[in-house]
Amino acid sequence: MGDDQKPVKLPIPGKRNILITSALPYVNNVPHLGNIIGCVLSADVFARYCRLRDYNAIYVCGTDEYGTATETKALEENCTPKEICDKYHAIHRDVYKWFNISFDEFGRTSSPQQTEVCQAIFKKLLENNWLSENTMQQLYCDTCSKFLADRLVEGNCPTPGCNYDSARGDQCEKCGKLLNPTELINPRCKVCATSPRIRDTDHLFLELPLLEGKLREYISTMSVAGSWSQNAIHATNAWLKEGLRQRCITRDLKWGVPVPLEKFKDKVFYVWFDAPIGYVSITNCYTQEWEKWWKNPENVELYQFMGKDNVPFHTVMFPSTLIGTGENWTMMKTISVTEYLNYEAGKFSKSKGIGVFGNDAKDTNIPVEVWRYYLLTNRPEVSDTLFTWADLQAKLNSELLNNLGNFINRVLSFVAKDPDSGSGKGSGYNSIVPDAPGAESHLLTKALAEKVKLKQGLKIAMSISGEGNAYLQETQFWKLYKEDLPACSIVMKTSVGLVYLLACLLEPFMPSFSMEASNFTFMSVLKQLNLPPQLSLSDEKGDIVKAKSPWDIVPAGHRIGTPVPLFKELKDEEVEFFRNKFAGSQADRADRAVKEEAEAKKLTEKLKNTKISDKGGKKEKPAKSAGEPKTKAAAAVEKEVTISRLDIRVGVIKEVQKHPDADSLYVEKIDVGEEQPRTVVSGLVKYIPLEEMQNRKVCLLCNLKPATMRGIKSQAMVLCASTSDKVELVEPPEGAAIGERVTFPGFDGEPDDVLNPKKKVWETLQVDLHSDKNLVACYKDLPFTTSAGVCKVSSISDGTIR
Repeated sequence: MGDDQKPVKLPIPGKRNILITSALPYVNNVPHLGNIIGCVLSADVFARYCRLRDYNAIYVCGTDEYGTATETKALEENCTPKEICDKYHAIHRDVYKWFNISFDEFGRTSSPQQTEVCQAIFKKLLENNWLSENTMQQLYCDTCSKFLADRLVEGNCPTPGCNYDSARGDQCEKCGKLLNPTELINPRCKVCATSPRIRDTDHLFLELPLLEGKLREYISTMSVAGSWSQNAIHATNAWLKEGLRQRCITRDLKWGVPVPLEKFKDKVFYVWFDAPIGYVSITNCYTQEWEKWWKNPENVELYQFMGKDNVPFHTVMFPSTLIGTGENWTMMKTISVTEYLNYEAGKFSKSKGIGVFGNDAKDTNIPVEVWRYYLLTNRPEVSDTLFTWADLQAKLNSELLNNLGNFINRVLSFVAKDPDSGSGKGSGYNSIVPDAPGAESHLLTKALAEKVKLKQGLKIAMSISGEGNAYLQETQFWKLYKEDLPACSIVMKTSVGLVYLLACLLEPFMPSFSMEASNFTFMSVLKQLNLPPQLSLSDEKGDIVKAKSPWDIVPAGHRIGTPVPLFKELKDEEVEFFRNKFAGSQADRADRAVKEEAEAKKLTEKLKNTKISDKGGKKEKPAKSAGEPKTKAAAAVEKEVTISRLDIRVGVIKEVQKHPDADSLYVEKIDVGEEQPRTVVSGLVKYIPLEEMQNRKVCLLCNLKPATMRGIKSQAMVLCASTSDKVELVEPPEGAAIGERVTFPGFDGEPDDVLNPKKKVWETLQVDLHSDKNLVACYKDLPFTTSAGVCKVSSISDGTIR
């Protein structure tokens, strides 16, 4: 997945050169969210942070393709191991591309470079006498003419009380007992079902006990220098305490790197030995000068990311292999380890298909930056954590939508307002960032600047957004505009600078939030700021110093782009839908899909067989006799559907507050000239700040049937214009009288007392309500009209009104 257009990076003398790897995901399945946060996503955040800080960093990863599991999967899918690897490598690549993982090279361990590097390291170990030869006993199938790997043998579990008849050669799935293939009762070959026999076979071993002294020296030095995480240190010490034993490095398989010795020509290297070497060979695919990264410990720092089950292979096995060559390798400095991410009530499982997988995340249509944010805030750093749909909803709605998105939209929307738009508000900067002399002596602004501390971390970045929201509330910028314009300009210029800072700080975590990406659903922050897609927090360029004066970051006179909401609320019914959709295993889901398809076919057949009497699709009904009286409804002449049947009035919002039981809803008291204000519930929280709703004149549809929304009865509807990502109020002119009816030229009829929902009057008329290119609210080409003039919107042309 490396970008061929980008120049290859090599270590630069005098700069901080950082080599980043994440554990190579095994290629026999689709990665789930636990795999993604445990390896590639965590490493991606660090890689992006390094680039933001102007360090010279590369990030390499790829699919781990050799070994028994691949051969077994190929048997299951009736294809060759290479075909399996080609299929799942493409799946992994596409999933990581959707998650915006910024590899410099995403390769695979089945490459010629892997064979070359792996065999070269082996020959060095052989020359230095760190290898030994031993005889082992393994099961051999005469029918298939090969030794059987653990997973290619099945039989009865030898554990007392279990006797499960399909226990694998490495583990019984029923009782969980770890096994050796020779322990199985009545073993059989998984391929041909015949009984294998025990046979001697020679293998090569790495003499870890002889390398223990040098290994311990490396661990004691680097675990301190690299600040290894406690879970990594604990797992490593557990292996050392148990005592290192010689480890077999060869296998009786066909799919793998061949052992370059005549006696062992029918064997390949064991995957634990071969896979970590993949980091080196994938770098070799990135650049032929790979040794400048991997044999340059004086100038390169190696950071490795993985789940806790991979620790010993990276702190004991792989370092021992490199030490044994006697060459000057770049050894791992820092290891970052995650515990397990569990799913709802159980565990993610690739083998059982339980949980949300990478392709599932894409299919939900929840934007990728939301998935990245949730996984990173829920990263299992010191203990296992739990994925739940309700938690994802809470973090999206409260943290991203109401905190981060709200702050950015409030700031940019206010700057974008046209003070001469005719709305009567008289506020805004017409999209031009104002000058702000004296900002450093403005007390609230100075206090804010002292709170902006640029440390690495998602919580720190989100706390700055929280401070920004508090700053806006304390300064009451919407009042300052009329009472103290210079102070308001300071607040807005400082806030625009904070928006840019947030784009910088959050880019490693949510890159498509900050900068445009092909799979990004909304407009990025930099695009809304109308700034080039380049972010930097470099010490050398003075970016950190500038951050202490946020009012100086974006220059006065700069024209911003069009502000749009960044996040969309995730509703309860959507959460329930996803929870049900991803319940059980992938096999269960497939069964459900088959059943649903079968039911749909049955229904289709049933409808085909239903007797139809006319083209309108209505069933035949028995005719009424000539003497049967007509009902009152049938006798009445159906009233024509015209715009005059809508009771749209000018109102003013007297009170507004958040709905106590719904984060996305306001509850307003709106005066429409009646004895008491009407209670109205509106879903405008994410589009219009609370303080900007107060005392606004609105157009109110007053004759809809009242509807209860989360326990509160709404007695009317505020009319708004909208596009796919923006909503604005339809506003009467300043001089319009409260309670007067909004009319349409040529339509003089009286409105219905209450619109009958069954007649779909509102739904029929609504399709022709829109804002025109002059921002006038219209029914077809007729303007919404009051005694003081026409009703308008602030900036949405050709928007839908509802």
